[in-house]
Amino acid sequence: MKKRLLIIGAGGVGNVVTKKCARMEETYEEILLASRTKKKSDEIASESGPVPVSTARVDADKTEETVSLIRQFKPDLLINVALPYQDLPIMEACLETGVHYLDTANYEPKDKAKFEYSWQWDYHDRFAEAGITALLGCGFDPGVTNVFTAYGVKHYLDEIHYLDIVDCNAGDHGKAFATNFNPEINIREITQPGRYWENGAWKETDPLEIHTSVEYPRIGPRESYLLFHEELESLVKHFPSLKRARFWMTFSQQYITHLKVLQNVGMTSIEPIDFEGTLIQPLQFLKAVLPEPSSLGEGYQGETSIGCQMRGVKDGKERTVYIFNNCSHTEAYRDTKAQAVSFTTGVPASIGAKLMAEGTWLKPGVWNMEQFDPDPFMELLPKYGLPWEILVDIELAFTDITRDS
Repeated sequence: MKKRLLIIGAGGVGNVVTKKCARMEETYEEILLASRTKKKSDEIASESGPVPVSTARVDADKTEETVSLIRQFKPDLLINVALPYQDLPIMEACLETGVHYLDTANYEPKDKAKFEYSWQWDYHDRFAEAGITALLGCGFDPGVTNVFTAYGVKHYLDEIHYLDIVDCNAGDHGKAFATNFNPEINIREITQPGRYWENGAWKETDPLEIHTSVEYPRIGPRESYLLFHEELESLVKHFPSLKRARFWMTFSQQYITHLKVLQNVGMTSIEPIDFEGTLIQPLQFLKAVLPEPSSLGEGYQGETSIGCQMRGVKDGKERTVYIFNNCSHTEAYRDTKAQAVSFTTGVPASIGAKLMAEGTWLKPGVWNMEQFDPDPFMELLPKYGLPWEILVDIELAFTDITRDS
């Protein structure tokens, strides 16, 4: 039986999710795309199909508005690709109306630059009692990286000991400074202290303090910086044999220089300041003047490369497994009019939703991606535009790990 799908969020990722889901005639009978700005939803809907896509306006900060929209449209499943601040209000709306829930990024409060799963994990019993499923972090990282890890452990390792998640964007959008997803969320994320798991404890670093050159497949060496990323939190919990887990992301020197200047003059702060009698948050103002991420797709050259390098044991012998995807910005734009960072987040969300809608990944409660069988998801990734590759006993080169003083 075909399902009804509600998507909240019409940014770069919402564009990809909607277009991909609207091609799943075997899964959906109708889709509603809702956002704070209806015009953006209308533009996406006009380019989507063959599944009918209608649009609506909603302020997802307000649970009662989302509840009203759900009761009008009567969806079976809700995909949340709005802002992480809105995760909890939307989850409350799903609980009140008995609708399954999926998101791509974990909750963080507006007034504090901190993200963790605890707030959403606390909803597990309520979702279980309501008989509905919440699937958290169904993007690429988090999301596909969780599934890559689960797949590697299921098929290639008896026990995983070391995990390095690496994220490279080797593309060029031609802008002096721009972020590939919501600038406010992106800058909050990378200006926080770094964290990694080692020997049963979290180790904290200064922001972007530790970096190394990583040799990415078909791209070459790129300077990569250690960050805390939310999938580390769930993977460490669900794979307790891990002795060390780290996350690395590439940034150009030009990007780092711009970021440091903006930090030095206070433009990345989330503390409100008085500007001519009005309280404004500097980071939100900066977001308003930076390029809209969804506008970067046309003319974006190069590709992304994201993967999981795992080391552990198989049949009593040490083994290394690297699973990765390279995604072309040009091909992503050709398919959905999106750059590859939005594409690699939106495609997994559409696949996760499909598996939920068809009952393959469905069990009451709140779950992370690695808690489901990875095989059906891995099978669908190439079909929807994200082919993956696997290297066994061939390690990525990490050159000269540096800790800045």
